[in-house]
Amino acid sequence: MAALPALDDIFDEYELLDSEDRYRLLIDLGRKLEPMPDVLQTDATKVRGCAASVWVYPQRTPDGRLHFQADSNAAITKGIVALVLAAVQDKPAEEVARMDVAAALARFDLARQLSANRTQGIPSMIALVRDTAQRLAA
Repeated sequence: MAALPALDDIFDEYELLDSEDRYRLLIDLGRKLEPMPDVLQTDATKVRGCAASVWVYPQRTPDGRLHFQADSNAAITKGIVALVLAAVQDKPAEEVARMDVAAALARFDLARQLSANRTQGIPSMIALVRDTAQRLAA
């Protein structure tokens, strides 16, 4: 499975698209997530606050980087998860702990582009990423 594109590269394409094509871009981005084994899709990995089911499983690589496996039962939501992960995937835990992920995603203006149901879980996903990074960086 190919790695997620850099957030800047995603934005470069995103800003050129109309609303309909932005949906397609998010769906395609979600397809780039590595497959998450069903065994990891548990209540413990489920992200609370999302309208769709979202699972995120954080891992720390031997060299101290954060790697997340994630999935959702909704295609656009899976793309949003992939967008959040594109900001942090395979970066050192210390760097992610200092990062303002919400600010990194602000330029996508997702609240204006998508329905409230689709975006309501983003703060929960960001909190999970931040909390994991802070715990592992300590």
